[in-house]
Amino acid sequence: MTTPTAPEDRYALCVQNVSLGYGEKMILENINFCVEHRQIVTVLGGSGCGKTTLMKGLVGLLEPAKGRFEVYGKDISALGQGGSFDWVRKRTGVLFQSGALIGSLTLAENVALPIREFSNVPGDMVEEIVGLKLAMVRLGGYGGYYPAELSGGMKKRAGLARALALDPNILFCDEPTGGLDPIIAAQIDNLLLELNHLLAITMVVITHDLPTIMAISDRSIMLDADARGIIASGAPQQMENSSDPRVYDFFHRQAPRARL
Repeated sequence: MTTPTAPEDRYALCVQNVSLGYGEKMILENINFCVEHRQIVTVLGGSGCGKTTLMKGLVGLLEPAKGRFEVYGKDISALGQGGSFDWVRKRTGVLFQSGALIGSLTLAENVALPIREFSNVPGDMVEEIVGLKLAMVRLGGYGGYYPAELSGGMKKRAGLARALALDPNILFCDEPTGGLDPIIAAQIDNLLLELNHLLAITMVVITHDLPTIMAISDRSIMLDADARGIIASGAPQQMENSSDPRVYDFFHRQAPRARL
């Protein structure tokens, strides 16, 4: 793939000197990273390191105390201003950890909801698009099922279909394999890789699942609670041999070493 030379064309997403927190308590301070087009970037780290906080910032649920988020060069940090929220909503999709499906709606109705709410697609075409999205995640024929009738893996895939409903350029995934057995988790990993390739979609994946990290990452970013920021970035195959004990211990599933 040829990467454009202009910075504004090269990056799908940039986080610039961002500090995030709740009230006066900062969870992350002065973090910086960019994500190139079509990359799959995983964000990892131990409990309390700020993964969820960063995710909230990236999808517009938490405004930064400092710095800016850019999507395709557009500052979307203050999403309540100037129509930025609508602009970014049409270009990004979110797979929530729980799937966040509406239990009273069928799968088809769940996937159709963002199409009906946020697009001008004619009503008679919505059903066709929904069928394509469900087929894309291996749920063709399940449109009439309700979330309660599905397995955990199927709920994840249904949530993924809804996240893809508006054909986003960037997909954010929060623990896409969380709570799944290894075989089903591997299937989700393979599906993400396939969608990344077929749709040329950029992905930012929040995860602590090592098999997922090693299977799908073009690049990984590791957060640390004490540092309140990024302590390592790069290919996970390189990071697992890091000289930083915090990084090494994470990749080798060792308890953090006592500080003397």
